[in-house]
Amino acid sequence: MRLRPIDKNRYSKHYKVVFGAIVLALIVISLSTSALLIRVFSEPEASHFVQNLAGVVAAGLLVLYAVYRLRHHPFMDEVVYVWNLKQQLNRIYRKQRKIEPLIEENNLDAMVIMNYFYQGSKQLYQLDDNTITLDNLAINFNHLNDRLEQAELKLTTDDYDPGMLDQF
Repeated sequence: MRLRPIDKNRYSKHYKVVFGAIVLALIVISLSTSALLIRVFSEPEASHFVQNLAGVVAAGLLVLYAVYRLRHHPFMDEVVYVWNLKQQLNRIYRKQRKIEPLIEENNLDAMVIMNYFYQGSKQLYQLDDNTITLDNLAINFNHLNDRLEQAELKLTTDDYDPGMLDQF
């Protein structure tokens, strides 16, 4: 996955609309489905737990299907990009303890992965207004850049390939 510039305002607006639509759809579908199931398959005095659960499950499945089908729509572009970026960064984060020490050994793959991780995290933090952790991220990124200069290497985020993580 390649990093690309994202308009923060557009992303924020689209994220809020998508999230709001998902919440609204879940509420409307689950309540209406539950009410229909209770009316058709239950008695007034009985517990309606199973019907309510079925309504929630049906709503979840329908919303999941709708999001899956609409993920390629231009309106969803930024939201899907950030979702995919978060998944990729999470994959790296889970292996970070094995990867970071290899930077000191000038392991090229480790440097490429962590360069992508730091720059992707920076983009994500800025999009989500998470400025608290930017200082800590900058320290780690500067350390990596120092190691790259010592090794006389130039890296870009385009050098990253998700398959690189398989070796760690």
